[in-house]
Amino acid sequence: MANLSVASVCDLLEHGEVELKGQFMLGSNYTFLVTVRHAGEELAAVYKPTRGEQPLWDFPPASLTRREAAAWLLSEALGWELVPPTVLRADGPYGPGSLQRYIDYNPNHHYFNFKPADRQRLQPVALFDLLANNADRKGSHVFFQKRTRHLYAIDHGLCFHAEDKLRTVIWDFAGQPFPAELLDRLRSLQEEFEPLASGLADLLTPGELEALKQRLNDLLNKPVYPSAPEDRRAFPYPPL
Repeated sequence: MANLSVASVCDLLEHGEVELKGQFMLGSNYTFLVTVRHAGEELAAVYKPTRGEQPLWDFPPASLTRREAAAWLLSEALGWELVPPTVLRADGPYGPGSLQRYIDYNPNHHYFNFKPADRQRLQPVALFDLLANNADRKGSHVFFQKRTRHLYAIDHGLCFHAEDKLRTVIWDFAGQPFPAELLDRLRSLQEEFEPLASGLADLLTPGELEALKQRLNDLLNKPVYPSAPEDRRAFPYPPL
């Protein structure tokens, strides 16, 4: 299973039979561990049913699972492979929802006990969150896969709001310019934005898409990691 291509993983997630295995008890929304089987292959995945979302005052109802899928598309468009493969399924055990490949990691190894070298690897995550307008980047939402040490970022249900909502624990790079290789990917995304926008059209509102495009332009016009704002809450709660 470890050698499956991204396309094969997505095919499994989109067409496989989903079997409930357990429930993740932390978090405010219903989230389940499942096994997905298709064409002789199987993998573990995280299933978030839309009906299990708790209402929020500042995000449209029944929209968080679509934002999870949108984050995957944005990660792929950037080529950073930060977000595990994620799809929408209309026929989940509890109805429509997002299905994301489960990544095996150590939950006790997270942002707050990362070594300095580990934290330096978070620059693309910090930039991704600026672009996606992530309102909930907790310390436990970034981790390294056990076997490969690949960096992953999860839980993107509170992204892509049209208003500035960035709340994150990762302000380590404030005042630093974006690394050249990350800046190059932003420039490429600007040139290729329309295909991404087409893929996001069923997941985000027109206003959210326009705000995403504007954030991309703003980041390219001022390619420096910002400092935490002082006029509003800039950190998620709880932070872990």
